[in-house]
Amino acid sequence: MAPTTSLRLISDRDELSRELRAARAAERAVGLVPTLGYLHAGHAALIRQARAENDVVVASIFVNPTQFGPTEDFERYPRDLVRDRALAGAEGAAILFVPSVETMYPEGPENQRVWVDPGELARHLCGASRPTHFRGVATVVAKLFNMVSPDRAYFGAKDAQQAIIIRRMAGDLAFPVEVQVVPTVREPDGLALSSRNVYLSPAERAQATSLKQALDLARDRILAGERGALDIEARMRREIERLAPLGRIDYVTIADPDTLQPIAGLIEGDALIALAVYFGSTRLIDNMRVVLEHGRPRFL
Repeated sequence: MAPTTSLRLISDRDELSRELRAARAAERAVGLVPTLGYLHAGHAALIRQARAENDVVVASIFVNPTQFGPTEDFERYPRDLVRDRALAGAEGAAILFVPSVETMYPEGPENQRVWVDPGELARHLCGASRPTHFRGVATVVAKLFNMVSPDRAYFGAKDAQQAIIIRRMAGDLAFPVEVQVVPTVREPDGLALSSRNVYLSPAERAQATSLKQALDLARDRILAGERGALDIEARMRREIERLAPLGRIDYVTIADPDTLQPIAGLIEGDALIALAVYFGSTRLIDNMRVVLEHGRPRFL
């Protein structure tokens, strides 16, 4: 499909509805790319895939207060709408939807009474140290699904737990949305792209590659025939501690990719290898999927 030649910046929900009503009347497929803004090449990949598979692409920017904990970086989260608008337009988005907090939470976030609760899917991995995070994510994505009514929505594989929760939410709550997960985009040295990478000092940035190196170590051990989840996790922890003395491990976990329950024994089926490491107050995450086909591993 041809790239869109112009980008409309919309902040009003009713205006968004009117614009998309015309697309629906013309039977044009709509793709949604929800973001927190401060767009980078990872977001560009999401928009490109959405553009390739839909007639109209809506990229949204909303720094959602309910997915940040009380000591997290909501106020200082990087914002640059001029830059974001240029990137979204260059990649072919038709609409950049930038709602206010009042649009998303008409009575204020503190008066939100009904939430989308991901339940057990939010108990482990990032949810263990961010107990309200995925409730905020799922709720705001449900709002965006209702406002945009997309045919497809696009999320990055780096945020694996988020993608799993959103895909399950779409199925369990009967949203007529196809959830697409796009591979992680990395820097040349392997660091997964993240808007939070700008917080890192030069020394922290150099050591942040330890996340990918720990995943590579896990891949090598599995290829060598090792299947003990806890043993592989321990090796990964030691690798991060060796390579990143400035880092503080939040978690290193091998989990079931459907339930996100940690695997305590052998890796006998598909698995998600996920980790989170703090550098100062900056929290970085990364992951790798293992798919076992007739006992032979393939990595995503």
